[in-house]
Amino acid sequence: MTVRIARLHGQKDLRVETAEAPVPATGEVIVAIGAGGICGSDIHYFSDGGIGTIRVREPIIIGHEAAGTVVATGEGVTGLAIGTRVAINPSHPCGRCKFCDAGAHQHCMNMRFKGSAMFMPHEQGFFRDRLAIGAAQCFAVADDVPMAEAALAEPLAVCRRAFTRAMAAAGDLAGMRVLVTGAGPIGALCVALAKYYGASEIVVTDLQDATLEVARKVGATRAINTRTNPEGLAEYEADKGQFDLCFECSAAGPALRSAIACTRPLGTIVQVGVMGDTPVPFNMLVAKELNLIGTHRFDAEFGQAVDLINARALTLAPIVTHSLPIEQANAAMDLALDRGLAVKVQLTFD
Repeated sequence: MTVRIARLHGQKDLRVETAEAPVPATGEVIVAIGAGGICGSDIHYFSDGGIGTIRVREPIIIGHEAAGTVVATGEGVTGLAIGTRVAINPSHPCGRCKFCDAGAHQHCMNMRFKGSAMFMPHEQGFFRDRLAIGAAQCFAVADDVPMAEAALAEPLAVCRRAFTRAMAAAGDLAGMRVLVTGAGPIGALCVALAKYYGASEIVVTDLQDATLEVARKVGATRAINTRTNPEGLAEYEADKGQFDLCFECSAAGPALRSAIACTRPLGTIVQVGVMGDTPVPFNMLVAKELNLIGTHRFDAEFGQAVDLINARALTLAPIVTHSLPIEQANAAMDLALDRGLAVKVQLTFD
């Protein structure tokens, strides 16, 4: 049996190819992928040939957001049967380094992350019909969950980790006023989580009306296009800032500066978006005694994200704006590059 794979050979060189179907090793299952989401890292690999100093140096199957159905099991697998629908965790920490020993697996020094070009050989990803993977990386998905929503488990886990960090500093979100800067997939998922955790007001900003409309559908109480309305956040700067908590998801310097200006003294800003060297108004940060917190990937949050999806606790469907078959992988990548049109673009598989 042959399977289709979406393999990136270099910048703008994504080919849909065929390969022999995998067989499960001991402790592995074969998952027939149903849906796989295109992430920002996939877009950078495709459009730029890498991310910063991480370059695509050999052909790589991209994709690290996926869900599917178990179609075969290897020796020693328990708890997963053929026919089980699963979301797949792309993280595989070593379990031996000092961070793994401390329980901070997201900081593993030897992390193998599916669809990543960080190491040689590259870690092959999820955009293929069939995948052999450790059973422990598969989390059962309820029968009534659409495959498109199940495939949001990985980005939702990233956001759930951001909320772990936020709640450690700021406490219970119930009744809080929350700002989310950036309404891409991560921003929209942060909006959905803020609603779930009881925020009384959720203001979201972006440069595109289409993405802001999706944010409204998943829980934003107000959406501000800072390109067409550059003074839209000015009212929230009054009295040293109005927001209790901000999730900065845009990775844009002006958005971080706005977050600092609009967050009240002793408030918290969680930097979710990954940006390069950026000037920061530290005088204001210090004077307002703000908590500026980083967040990185996830650990236990993947299972927590799947639990939220299974409980149908969040409005997720509007986030997946486009689904294209694997044969149209190049068109899907081009669509994902168009932030004026798309939020989350997914590939679908038979």
